[in-house]
Amino acid sequence: MEFTYPQGLKKALTFSYDDGREFDRRLVEIFNQHGLKGTFHLNSGTLGLHAPNGDFVAPGEVKELYQGHEVAVHTVSHLHPMSSPLSQVSREIAEDRKALEALTGGLVVGMSYPYGCYSDEVVAVAKAQGILYSRTTVATGEFHLPADFLRWHSTCHHGDPRLLDLGKKFLAAPDMGLSLMYVWGHSFEFAWGNSWHIIEDFAALMGGQDHVWYCTNIQLCRYVSAIRAVELSADGKLAYNPTGETLWYESNGQVSTLAPGECKAL
Repeated sequence: MEFTYPQGLKKALTFSYDDGREFDRRLVEIFNQHGLKGTFHLNSGTLGLHAPNGDFVAPGEVKELYQGHEVAVHTVSHLHPMSSPLSQVSREIAEDRKALEALTGGLVVGMSYPYGCYSDEVVAVAKAQGILYSRTTVATGEFHLPADFLRWHSTCHHGDPRLLDLGKKFLAAPDMGLSLMYVWGHSFEFAWGNSWHIIEDFAALMGGQDHVWYCTNIQLCRYVSAIRAVELSADGKLAYNPTGETLWYESNGQVSTLAPGECKAL
């Protein structure tokens, strides 16, 4: 028995974009055009502000703009976690959550670390404030699932010159367990660098693949965390799903599901 992603898939693709500049509008359009899913990490304290190099998304458009995607924490003011008191970091995570939940009407439990900076203490604070995962700026060039969702490293930044090659490698690789390609960045980088073709070409390559699960960060986090929480009998013939997620698995060439709360002979 081997757990899979939904519908028996074994590959997943997710995106993560920070800061909430107006250029997110075009990026969301590109994602929607190709059926891709992204997570957008917003600073609630800068929403609606004007800036000479690109305004920030207005609070009133957050819910509609990011519909079908995920809104996540990036602290209220984009503070530097390593040069701020832990009490301030904790407060800004909590207040950003509250503000974004009020704007979206849903739970906001994901995060990315401002400047990619974190420590064991910052991770503990984020966890205490109800954060389930947080992305770093470390790029692995690999397609592995994270060992620790609160120290979640990406495959690459979209500016990596290997981006398209990594995408092709990911799509062509044989299925060996669950794999994940995770791309992150800032939408303003496309505008400031006149490089929208980078994400347009990548989206065209990666979209519409029937063997890839397109998911937000929180969807991936919750699903994989649920797999890891499954309880198995000592002989491996009985499985209990204690979570709220419907889990998919493959056994003897057949794809089946393990429903929330279900105890099932395999």
